[in-house]
Amino acid sequence: MPKVKVPRKSTSVDMTAMTDVAFLLLTFFMLATKFKPDEPVIVDTPSSISEIKLPDVDMMMITIDKENRVFFGIDGQQKRDSLLNMMAAKHNVTFTEKERKEFSLLSAFGVPFDQLKQFLNMSPADRNKIKQAGIPTDSLNNELGDWVWFSRLVNNNIRVAVKGDQYTGYPKVKDVMKTLQEKKLNRFNFITSLERGAE
Repeated sequence: MPKVKVPRKSTSVDMTAMTDVAFLLLTFFMLATKFKPDEPVIVDTPSSISEIKLPDVDMMMITIDKENRVFFGIDGQQKRDSLLNMMAAKHNVTFTEKERKEFSLLSAFGVPFDQLKQFLNMSPADRNKIKQAGIPTDSLNNELGDWVWFSRLVNNNIRVAVKGDQYTGYPKVKDVMKTLQEKKLNRFNFITSLERGAE
């Protein structure tokens, strides 16, 4: 008796469905990704074992570099625009539409208010080149307190994070903490780098 031949099946696999899924995932991640905004200064944070994750929205960031300069930023373009309007009304200064747009795009800044118009009229490349003086926090001219207060008026649910360099002088951190407490902000987070625990 002759042997029965088993028909051979094709070894090729249709990859169309997998390719569709791969491109859908790629498109989703490209559209849903939120890039980290540029920071005005690089800060080497101290390490700790705290693992509390800060939220992505409703955040006020106060950054102190190793030269004791203070930088300020809040999230949300509309919130930044409202904040600038309040500060302008307090200081009797008017900003052009272009300056307001530029300010709403800034993630953080560190210049005194009287230099803000000049800072906003620079190109983004020039802004990155200059050394910002920092926001005044002394008792005679505490502009940081005004920024903090008006930020709370713009967004009452705002959370505060302080990001200080590990070589920042303690008196400057104390000034910032005192300013926050004067504005009735007694709960704030210090941003640190995660330290590996003992194994």
